[in-house]
Amino acid sequence: MELSMSAYVVLGLIARHGPMTPYELKARVEETIVPFWPIPHAQLYRDPPRLAELGLLTEETEEGGRRRRFFHLTPAGERALQDWLSAPEVPQAEFRDPAQLRLAFADLGDPGDLVRLARTQARQHRELMRAYERRRAALEPDDTGTVSRERMLSLGILHEQAHAAFWETIASADEDPDEPSEPTPKDHWQDN
Repeated sequence: MELSMSAYVVLGLIARHGPMTPYELKARVEETIVPFWPIPHAQLYRDPPRLAELGLLTEETEEGGRRRRFFHLTPAGERALQDWLSAPEVPQAEFRDPAQLRLAFADLGDPGDLVRLARTQARQHRELMRAYERRRAALEPDDTGTVSRERMLSLGILHEQAHAAFWETIASADEDPDEPSEPTPKDHWQDN
């Protein structure tokens, strides 16, 4: 059975936190997954009923009030999640970076444009790195999934540090802007 990544996110969040409504799934995704794997909100409303049709979740509707729909993990859903988690192979990472795409054609533009782009990118990556650091510092040690979230945020911090260091090197290059420059780890790897 081929499932989408968002379907595995739904299974994983329900396995970790118990029965949830699509709205609750949306809130959990925003606090945990969005920085690394954005999922459209509409997808979080489509996936649970589809997973219920496949027998991986069951659906329970409130009898009164707003008649919210709660989704529960089934044993088949647990097996599907475990099979996904235990598979050593994963698809090639998808990386779509608009700034990197512009960098591919920077030689066709004004060198000052590249410097401005680099400064903006360095600032944005530093800001995102600090946001991840704040999220990591705010983790509660007793919360379910804290270790996984801490690891995910640590990887995100390293990723943002590397991008910031690269763009800072481009922005501060004194030499010919058409010459490739290599980022140096020196103090770029430390938060300034």
